[in-house]
Amino acid sequence: MNIYEFPPIELLVNAAYWVVTWLTTLLEPLAGTASAALAIVVLTIIVRAVLIPVGLSQVRAGITRKRLAPKITELQTRYKKTPELMQQKMMELYKEEKASPMAGCLPVLAQMPVLMAVYGIFIQSTIGGHANDLLNHSLLGAPLNAGFVGLLTGGNLSVVSAAVFGVIVIIIAVVAALSRHLLTPDMPQTPPVRASGSQNSTTEGPAMPDLSGVTRVLSFMPFMTAVIALFVPLAATLYLMTTTAWTLTERLVLNRVLKVHEQEEAVPAA
Repeated sequence: MNIYEFPPIELLVNAAYWVVTWLTTLLEPLAGTASAALAIVVLTIIVRAVLIPVGLSQVRAGITRKRLAPKITELQTRYKKTPELMQQKMMELYKEEKASPMAGCLPVLAQMPVLMAVYGIFIQSTIGGHANDLLNHSLLGAPLNAGFVGLLTGGNLSVVSAAVFGVIVIIIAVVAALSRHLLTPDMPQTPPVRASGSQNSTTEGPAMPDLSGVTRVLSFMPFMTAVIALFVPLAATLYLMTTTAWTLTERLVLNRVLKVHEQEEAVPAA
């Protein structure tokens, strides 16, 4: 069964198709043949603007985790011989402070349905029982419904198409590097503790899901996005580029508004 025939997903794709088509018509006098590509960018901005509260909660959760780091270290030291009790105490601490180790994943998860819809409207020949007009659109001659790898393996990759994908992937990679440089140092780290019953009690090891590991993986997401951008249709690549750039800008603005650096400096060392 085609996943896009599943009723909830089909409804989502139909809605995305209507919005992108409407935006394309609206932007055509301004952007001409690139109106559909610009419509994808505008749609991404709209979606990310709606998700600003999610980004705000993510930053606040990061502040909370940083503030809790000394308490977590204390719990790990106190209960290092009883890892089950340690986990219980840590979860009680997270619950009391209304914090979540997985809060950093929320913006990514919230966007998945939209990305799936954007991907879907540029790979299906028919939408809602009629021809998919968006398949005829391109950006500087590069078709929006084709990916870099697909064009390359099919022998249809032109110099212009390669240049379009190259510029977009470079932008994503640059944003990724900036994100790791500017944002990763703000992430709290959870000191590891050796579980009881181990042969060497002086050796360190994780007793809880290691938040530093989670944040390190999340910090590499933009780089993974650059790789994914080579395989998906150009329309989805434009979405990935725009949302990655938005994420960096949003975090920098929210960090400044919430004075994250000042709050981190106020946190006592463990």
